[in-house]
Amino acid sequence: MTKPKTSPAPRPLRVVADVVENSADAAGNHRLVLDIPGWPGAEPGQFAMLSTGGRSESERTDPLLPRPMAIYRGHQPAPQSGRARVEFLLKVVGRGTRLLAQARPGQSIRVVGPLGSGFDPIAPGSRAVLVGGGTGIASLFELAARGASGAEVSVVLGARSAADLMGVEDFEALDLALHLTTEDGSRGKAGRVTDVLADLLEPAGTSVVVYACGPTPMMRACAEMAERVGADCQVSLENNMACGFGVCLGCAVPVASGGYSLVCRAGPVYPAHQVAWEGLP
Repeated sequence: MTKPKTSPAPRPLRVVADVVENSADAAGNHRLVLDIPGWPGAEPGQFAMLSTGGRSESERTDPLLPRPMAIYRGHQPAPQSGRARVEFLLKVVGRGTRLLAQARPGQSIRVVGPLGSGFDPIAPGSRAVLVGGGTGIASLFELAARGASGAEVSVVLGARSAADLMGVEDFEALDLALHLTTEDGSRGKAGRVTDVLADLLEPAGTSVVVYACGPTPMMRACAEMAERVGADCQVSLENNMACGFGVCLGCAVPVASGGYSLVCRAGPVYPAHQVAWEGLP
């Protein structure tokens, strides 16, 4: 089964954007806000490639490669001949994200996007469970916001500790059922997101769609749980990539039908049953 097509995704652009805000909390979670000229809008689940660090007097070429970042907020297109503010959530995990975290208002960042294929919309009147772990939370916010008014939407956000949870206040402002989990029990339910998902998938046989983004083991567990009760599941893979549009072939992922698929082009969102999970790290 092929992932059903929705409306055509906005055509990506390559542009220099201005840094408007780069705020951080005590745990090092960053909210990066860019002012992007001619932004065509984006679908929930799409991403952009961001250059590593803010440009000022000199061009940065080390590290050379940009980093893929899920579009958190700012999915609406800019006014004609105008600009739009687009938000990204990031956590410092290496040199590239550390440089992005150091970008300051007044600097600029190269942006290529929106890229990839996003989630299918939540159908009006349906049941949906959105499961996000770590920075995967960023991929789900717009999907939740669009679906909350016309469907029964539950969101499960998980992290190692309360300090690692991202975007909670934004999700709390939506009209939906929000569940939080932390592995150390410092906020919400102690445990993993799958502990809550098990309850939300009951009673078995009721129509529900699961949308998941986060660490690979978490998404695989969500996919297996959904399959056991006959629920559809879509996952957004977070593979490393160098270009974002199918040239470098660095984001290839094995698929159940045989061969490989490029996450940056066919994904990052896939029907969970199409992924050959045993072939992923």
